[in-house]
Amino acid sequence: MPARDKIETIYGSVVRRNPGESEFHQAVREVLDSIVPALDRHAEYAEAKIIERICEPERQIIFRVPWEDDHGEVHINRGFRVEFNSALGPYKGGLRFHPSVYLGIVKFLGFEQLFKNALTGMPIGGGKGGSDFDPRGRSDREVMRFCQSFMTELYRHIGEHTDVPAGDTGVGAREIGYLFGQYKRITNRYESGVLTGKGLSYGGAQVRREATGYGVVFFAEEMLRTTGDSLDGKRVVVSGSGNVALYAIEKVHQLGGTVVACSDSSGYVHDDKGIDVELLKEIKEVRRERISAYTDVRPHAAFVADRSVWEVPCQVAVPCATQNEISAADAVTLAAGGTTLVVEGANMPTTPQAVRVFAEAGVRFAPGKAANAGGVAASALEMQQNASRDSWTFAHSEDRLREIMRDIHDRCHATAEEYGMPGDYITGANIDGFRRVAEAMLAHGLI
Repeated sequence: MPARDKIETIYGSVVRRNPGESEFHQAVREVLDSIVPALDRHAEYAEAKIIERICEPERQIIFRVPWEDDHGEVHINRGFRVEFNSALGPYKGGLRFHPSVYLGIVKFLGFEQLFKNALTGMPIGGGKGGSDFDPRGRSDREVMRFCQSFMTELYRHIGEHTDVPAGDTGVGAREIGYLFGQYKRITNRYESGVLTGKGLSYGGAQVRREATGYGVVFFAEEMLRTTGDSLDGKRVVVSGSGNVALYAIEKVHQLGGTVVACSDSSGYVHDDKGIDVELLKEIKEVRRERISAYTDVRPHAAFVADRSVWEVPCQVAVPCATQNEISAADAVTLAAGGTTLVVEGANMPTTPQAVRVFAEAGVRFAPGKAANAGGVAASALEMQQNASRDSWTFAHSEDRLREIMRDIHDRCHATAEEYGMPGDYITGANIDGFRRVAEAMLAHGLI
């Protein structure tokens, strides 16, 4: 059967076996469409049913999370951990706490994580987890009680040689600390490598907090370098104002660009003088307020409610908020406004229709599984330091991160050229990540 027909058959089976999980279907479709050239060259992948096996998680864990709020009311949330593939190493991927979390979201994230982790070249497999719990508006003690209940079940499924969770949306240093404390309490082991994103006072690593945002910008810089360009003097828009967005903004400014707009779920701030990243950190990380508070201190800036940040003209767009945030209409607006480069900081923030618009308009595009791999790369570096009881400086850690992002870029770029798709970073990333996982699975036999 021709590779294209084989792909269609496999995709149809994925949709039937995973009904209603549209985000997972989208992630699978995007990968399968781009690896057809690799399947044409490697008949052994089809013979061993590598794709069918990759699309089926090794484990899917769903559990109840009961907890009590500050008023004594009992709440019940649902917890998830999808251990997707361990061919390259222990499962590795973040935990997301957000009301939108359900099994399909976690599977989409875990599937993406598998290839992202492979691209880093580090010995880590792919997994993801989370809960439909919403930490916004909850007190520290409520978040602590939820995290303790969540870990009371999760602990039996994880370990530094089995599955190593980290943070994601809604799971920052506070949540990781509570989760680690409960794991230590239950297991009676100080197993630093069981979680990454820890605080520096108890086994965390320098640059881990900044890594995803910094890594996205390093990847953008490498893409620009291939055409003799740089971020210096570029007008940039970054969506979101969470951890990834904050440190992407910081690094863009350090490299000479100017971020003129960023957003949260209530709207966006437009500041032509450049976003004041320290003020934004105070608002979002310390005060935990809406982004509209920015204009209280910077009155020359404008807050625009309930509108897309992508209406602000820019040369470089860095989506760092959530999946499918750039629609086809947004892509048309960006291309018309002079955008020449889009680099994904979030996981799958661009719809397939928008990706096609960018391709037709000649806008260069980097998928999240390559461009935002800096976070998990730094997590793997944290695991290295935990295993050796070592601690690296900020400068050394940032240098290692930059080397990894440069290597990811170069391999995606080279793989795209190897398969006759020069400049197609989606094809380059998917084929390179897929081949790494496929070769390991072949070596392990039928398991």
